[in-house]
Amino acid sequence: MSAPLRIGVAGTGSLGYHHARLLRDVQGVTFQGFYEANAERRAVVMQELGIKAYPTLAALLDDVDALSIVVPTSKHHEVAMAALAKGKHLLIEKPITVTLAEADELLALAERQGVLIQIGHIERFNRAIRAALPHVDRPLFIDSDRLAPFNPRGSDVAVVLDLMIHDIDLVLTLTGSPVREVSAAGLPVLTPSVDIADARITFESGAVATITSSRVSKDRMRKLRIFQRNGYLSLDLAAGTGEMYRLRADVDLATLAKQAQALEAFVERVPIDAPEGEPLRLELESFAAALRGATPVAVTGRAGRDALAVALRIVADIERSIPAIGAWTPGRGA
Repeated sequence: MSAPLRIGVAGTGSLGYHHARLLRDVQGVTFQGFYEANAERRAVVMQELGIKAYPTLAALLDDVDALSIVVPTSKHHEVAMAALAKGKHLLIEKPITVTLAEADELLALAERQGVLIQIGHIERFNRAIRAALPHVDRPLFIDSDRLAPFNPRGSDVAVVLDLMIHDIDLVLTLTGSPVREVSAAGLPVLTPSVDIADARITFESGAVATITSSRVSKDRMRKLRIFQRNGYLSLDLAAGTGEMYRLRADVDLATLAKQAQALEAFVERVPIDAPEGEPLRLELESFAAALRGATPVAVTGRAGRDALAVALRIVADIERSIPAIGAWTPGRGA
């Protein structure tokens, strides 16, 4: 597409607001405006960002080539189907949909319409991940922790679909291997759905990933550790930083086994780095570049569907261990 891309935003809550804010300045993009169902929120966004609000989703779709969907997860399928029916390219915030059937319906319609779908797995654009990727070599074990204080946004779905799905997408990307087995545990605390979860994923490659996610934590944490034969990567996703350590080439393993030595004697630190960049801006720029044909889609609809499939397996395993989860009363136990 050579002409400037006309893009709009559906949903301007806490995250959608920033989609709209940043799309105003993305090169090669004409930001047309947004649709927001909540009249009070619509007025705030119009005033603060100085952008056009459309009275209906249909009116917005008539004026754009592509749409960024940042409505609640339960509305992804409805809004995306309406946009796809009019042949619009889509950036859909994670998760792609609530169910696999919904995801499959979107992907099939997008293929028939010849349009692109990108999924908003924003951690792919995290500076720490971008720095680590060139050094990742057939991971054997991945350990991930993502903890956050409670926030009503996203609480309409289990924490697995709200927070953990970020890390599911990352481990699928880092291992590049099909999933063989999933086991998980979790429980509701503040909402009727799962608020804290721990999952173990075994891959066909033999790699194993453990992922812990909580939205009832006092403090925030987003850390990822990757163990592979040539070294160890420790990433702080919140800070966007990371380090790599690997066994020194001149180490005599027989000598090392005989006596304790300082870490520096057998391990060297390998600097890893990537250019600065606001992850959401990079994500939106990648979407625009994909629409122009300059780059492939960064996170395809199929990748989003794969992450959802694993997330739903995790939720199902947790629900099997808590048969009364549907009758749970938040704050009162089972």
